[in-house]
Amino acid sequence: MKAHFPKQQKLKSRKDIQSLFKEGGSITQYPIKMLWLPCRQKQTKAGFAVAKKNFKSAVTRNKIKRLIREAYRLEKKELGPQEKKRYILLFLYIGKDVADYKTINKAVQGALLKLPVIDV
Repeated sequence: MKAHFPKQQKLKSRKDIQSLFKEGGSITQYPIKMLWLPCRQKQTKAGFAVAKKNFKSAVTRNKIKRLIREAYRLEKKELGPQEKKRYILLFLYIGKDVADYKTINKAVQGALLKLPVIDV
């Protein structure tokens, strides 16, 4: 299976993001908090966010988002076959300082493994 993250899998819809915050569940695996919501779309969509309150520099926020995005890209195989489980995911970085890639990868992998099995 190729590990890629095409544009169709990126969470961009404001409506989806609002429903995720209203109705979605959350899984915390420090320094990552993952919001999730089962969906009926063709594929799983994921978004990434880092609080401006904790990291004033855009360079630092973008670096953290790149690390989370790369960890998700490599670990999304943990979701299993795409025809069974489809979600809207939002990864929030809740740490106060910049973590290394190994820590972030472990947190993303742990959060994806904790997702409940839901047939949509």
